[in-house]
Amino acid sequence: MKFLELKVPPVVVGGICFALMWALAISIPGYPLPQSVALLGLILCVMSGSALGIAGLLEFRRAQTTFHPHHPEDARQLVTSGVYQYTRNPMYMGLLLMLLGWAIFLSSMASFTGLIVFVAYMNQFQITPEERALKAKFGSDYDDYARRVRRWV
Repeated sequence: MKFLELKVPPVVVGGICFALMWALAISIPGYPLPQSVALLGLILCVMSGSALGIAGLLEFRRAQTTFHPHHPEDARQLVTSGVYQYTRNPMYMGLLLMLLGWAIFLSSMASFTGLIVFVAYMNQFQITPEERALKAKFGSDYDDYARRVRRWV
């Protein structure tokens, strides 16, 4: 399945998981949360996830390097400042937080399966190939960074 590496944009993966979660919530009903709690969970997670993702994009922009998920080898420099001091993948973490909000809103334990699918897919087909490319380009600087900062959080 190596052919999937760096092929599907992370936002598309998130959209597919979003739809999967919705389908699971419809087919396997859960224990509904009060609407106000479900909506609050959704809003807080989407706002937090959006802020985290935007912070990641802004750091790449400040560093004047690419944030294109299909071509990590085009990176001009290794970004380790800002939010990248805490997570190596803030944009993916932001998408995961938004999906978490969706799962809370759906109030179905089955919908949480989408989070697992998202993390598994991203680790296998997006993050691992990105890390290979960054290691090839930045060598021991990337190794040092990876030792200091966790992948997700």
